Amino acid sequence: MATTNDIKNGTVLKLEGNLWNVLEFQHVKPGKGGAFVRTKLRNILSGKVVDKTFNAGLKIETATVDRRDYQYLYKDGEDFVFMDTTDYDQITVPGNTVGAAQNFMLESQMATIAMHEGSALYLELPPSVVLEITYTEPGLQGDRSTGGTKPATVETGYEIQVPLFLETGTKVKVDTRTGDYLGRVNE
Repeated sequence: MATTNDIKNGTVLKLEGNLWNVLEFQHVKPGKGGAFVRTKLRNILSGKVVDKTFNAGLKIETATVDRRDYQYLYKDGEDFVFMDTTDYDQITVPGNTVGAAQNFMLESQMATIAMHEGSALYLELPPSVVLEITYTEPGLQGDRSTGGTKPATVETGYEIQVPLFLETGTKVKVDTRTGDYLGRVNE
């Protein structure tokens, strides 16, 4: 058991049978009354964010979450198979745990997976990835300076909006959190 003094960003708490990740915390000592800790928590499974206040010194239960880097190997039906690069153990992560991250994953790409008691809680990709455009309508002459966009399919099968001048075969940088086009990559 820990106390509210042990709360830090990234700490995982067990509250009411659910796991909550601490996004922000603030220790408050008002001039009148007892001290307390104001937190912003995210439910690990549902993603819901809530504000919660704890009295100072209150006993809280923390959960042990092991975050490790894994290499993505392949998709097996609805599940995804990853390998721990330190001991070459393979784990299978359900598709609903991977979620929208599958739109940006290529084979042999690295990802951070948070494990708790042998099951995967969530998966984190780097903030951006480089993907190749596999299909987009050809750009027209003179479409270089306008601010318009067009749909483009990247090599994972995901569709993003790109500037009009980009063509099939171009490598682009994509934000993994929002799916936005960040820029062209010259190699």
